[in-house]
Amino acid sequence: MTDSKRRRGLVAVSAMLGGVLVLSACSDGDKEASTKSSAASQAEVDAAAAKEVSKARIAITPENGTDNASINNAAKVTVTDGTLTKVDLTAADGTPVAGTLAADGKSWQPDAPLERSTSYKLAATAKDEAGMEAHENSSFTTVSPDDSFIGYFTPEDGSTVGVGMPVSINFNKAITDRKAVQSGITVSSSSGQEVVGHWFNDQRLDFRPDQYWTEGSTVTLKLALDGVEGADGMYGVQQKTVTFKIGRNQVSTVDVAAKTMTVTQDGKTVKTIPISAGSPENPTYNGQMVISEKFKETRMNGATVGFTDDDGEGEYDIKDVPHAMRLSTSGTFIHGNYWGADSVFGSANTSHGCVGLNDVKGAGDPNQPGAWFYDNSLIGDVVVVKNSKDKVIQPDNGLNGWNMPWSQWKAGSAV
Repeated sequence: MTDSKRRRGLVAVSAMLGGVLVLSACSDGDKEASTKSSAASQAEVDAAAAKEVSKARIAITPENGTDNASINNAAKVTVTDGTLTKVDLTAADGTPVAGTLAADGKSWQPDAPLERSTSYKLAATAKDEAGMEAHENSSFTTVSPDDSFIGYFTPEDGSTVGVGMPVSINFNKAITDRKAVQSGITVSSSSGQEVVGHWFNDQRLDFRPDQYWTEGSTVTLKLALDGVEGADGMYGVQQKTVTFKIGRNQVSTVDVAAKTMTVTQDGKTVKTIPISAGSPENPTYNGQMVISEKFKETRMNGATVGFTDDDGEGEYDIKDVPHAMRLSTSGTFIHGNYWGADSVFGSANTSHGCVGLNDVKGAGDPNQPGAWFYDNSLIGDVVVVKNSKDKVIQPDNGLNGWNMPWSQWKAGSAV
């Protein structure tokens, strides 16, 4: 091969390599341009998608997956930058839960408290001003009975009671954080009286003022216990306001020695009634007692309060005691008595500790002393017993906290 041929071959190879290099360079350029074009297209798609998303923002309480959710405050739905159009709340078995959408379309809530220990699903839809829809879902489980507590309270909402009626709350579980629970309860009077709570034990909390309630006043009890941790891992579920009215001021004083009862209303004596109190063997408690229950007729069996014969049977079992009103948890009543002779009342104390008033079998004669006192008494009226040979009744035996000095009462508050 001559030099000239060799040079021509090298030029040809060089030209071929050069062509490859040129082609390779052109390919990289197209890819970069394609990538830039693709990125630009995706940005346009994202921008377009963003424009199509609803501006409405839905918020649901509680958060998705919550356990121990409130039965009062769960399933609350609100929306900003839009209005709610549909909310569906269902229990785990598919049962729908009724609820109400606010007039402005900004919120929704159930019509009644939810059930405890129940799983729920909630689906909400809202629209913004442009008509674009937003959706939100949540699942949660409400607090179980094992993990919650409630307080059974007296008196009842809307009732009219006597001046001695305390607010008494009995919790179904032992409370270890008394301060937290008492802080969630307020009791106030339209009279402006100071009202203080007192814990008798870890399940009973009573409220009262220093002196009897002012006649004609209104008392308000507010329970804000929802979510309050009363003990480790145990939460309150109540969210309620209760009001009751105080009636006329009636206080009846039983003088065991004189065997009479003097009834006063608003400080004036309205009636004096002969009575028969507890016998010397079974004296009646002294002290201030509050009527907590009323029964036109009731059964009284001595065995239920420890009065038994040698055979274990009750020393008495009267199935139709007329006009009976409870004064203590331990069984002290003031009631009508048809089995005693008329001569007993006002002259002898013969009962097992109750205060007896003359009456008739069947509770059908309104002119009898037992009937009159029953008809003119309210739950919450005070009966004061004096001059008995027994001790003063314990403050927690019935609704009888008035027998505790005010300083001691206040010392039993946790707040």
